[in-house]
Amino acid sequence: MKQWISRQTKANVTPEAIDSTSQFVDYGLDSVQAIDFASEVEKLLEIRLAEGIIFVYPTIRELSQHILHRLGNDVDKLLVTLDTNSSSADASEITVLDSSSLSAKFSSIEDISLEHYQFDLLPEYLDFKERFSIYESGQLKYPYFRAKQKSAKSTMLIDDQEYIDFSSFDYLRLSSDPDVVKAAQLAIERYGTSAGASRIVSGETPLHKELEETIAAWLGTEDAMVFGHGHATNVYAISSIVGPNDLIVHDKYMHNSAAMGSKLSGATIIPFPHNDLKALDKILEQKRLHYQRVLILVEGVYSMDGDILSDLPKLIEIKEHYKAWLFIDEAHSIGVLGETGRGVGEHFEIDSSKVDIWMGTISKALGSSGGYIAGCKSLIDYLKHSSPGFIFTVGASPANVAAGLAAIRKVQSEPQLVAQLKERAKFFLELAKQKGLNTGTSKDSGVVPIIVGDSDRAAKLADAANQRGISVFAIGYPAVEFNEARLRFFISPLHTEDQIKYTVETIAELLEDL
Repeated sequence: MKQWISRQTKANVTPEAIDSTSQFVDYGLDSVQAIDFASEVEKLLEIRLAEGIIFVYPTIRELSQHILHRLGNDVDKLLVTLDTNSSSADASEITVLDSSSLSAKFSSIEDISLEHYQFDLLPEYLDFKERFSIYESGQLKYPYFRAKQKSAKSTMLIDDQEYIDFSSFDYLRLSSDPDVVKAAQLAIERYGTSAGASRIVSGETPLHKELEETIAAWLGTEDAMVFGHGHATNVYAISSIVGPNDLIVHDKYMHNSAAMGSKLSGATIIPFPHNDLKALDKILEQKRLHYQRVLILVEGVYSMDGDILSDLPKLIEIKEHYKAWLFIDEAHSIGVLGETGRGVGEHFEIDSSKVDIWMGTISKALGSSGGYIAGCKSLIDYLKHSSPGFIFTVGASPANVAAGLAAIRKVQSEPQLVAQLKERAKFFLELAKQKGLNTGTSKDSGVVPIIVGDSDRAAKLADAANQRGISVFAIGYPAVEFNEARLRFFISPLHTEDQIKYTVETIAELLEDL
């Protein structure tokens, strides 16, 4: 472990200088490196570890004791040789001295331990229980999966109690807009509650084509296609256009859906530091010639931090120089950025054709459910006839398609909704800063985080806010870095100034008492 830390850390530290009681995070190790570490130990010792194991057992000594307990009678597997000369960008070459383990995991059925076939003993489950122990112990009320009885403008009703709603990413509150609701109702009356089949066979309706044509015209692309689910849009679009001979270079803070699509593709995956285009350029300079296709993945607005893609014109320049594809996830920027809500392209005033693949959802600012890919006609034709997540699943429901279509028309006809959202978000951000709250890099988006440190502190703050009538959730690892847990506020144009003032003042007051 000390050798691995010495290789990975930016600090000039030798294995001998690392104290077994020090924490992994003391050496600047982040969530991406935590995943690499868990993967390396799994290959080395042939045991399953959760990706965030270094945060559950934060010191070398604690993790060593855990691993010894997990190994049991297989402790001899610790006799290994690590190649410490390998670069930090590549996985270590590991030689296991007991070579018989390479041909079979177990010598007999009786040797298979319970953790490999009992769900309540899965290491991943046990680590999950550890992370959620603050709720199981009764210290805090379990906050998840609470059914809302009603949503109205900027509030929601849960268990007959009204809350100011900062937990919904329905940014423009179009999911309850009368015109959007009416469009969904009419679609159900005409086409039923389901598309009934994959769109490539009999699941197509005129609404699907109309929505896709509207998206393409709105964004300024040749064509577009709609998936039934936002997460699946990234998973199956990415995995359909790159493969084992290709390279994916992505911003470190990309969404889970992009990470899953990248893994499924089989391509080589290299993250670059958040919004650091110089680091991206350096990676491509070193790696581009070794791969056939290269896909650059970024987001318009990063949902955990509320900051915007740093420099889109520069990014386009980089992708053109290295003959790469640029894929922008606009889940949290479409309907929010730009003067009329057309996203990060409008924000930077660039020609939409300069970006190869535009991805977005109709499940956030557009108040429905689903996702889309927009780009050139050849891209869309290919994906419609080859992407498994599109052709082997039922099409987006008529109600969701109609709602998304009505929502876009609402944004087009009432751009003041976007302006009002920006005004409210700016007001919230400025008040929070005046109160000395840590809002990180949030700017010009509908997301404002309040960063408080460790996950337990964030959970306690969210619980206290909930008791004061504020619906907001704590976000901890692995969604964000281990020591950057936060409360994440989604702002809407319907939040009043009084609601925002009350919320910011309450959060500042509660933080002082923690």
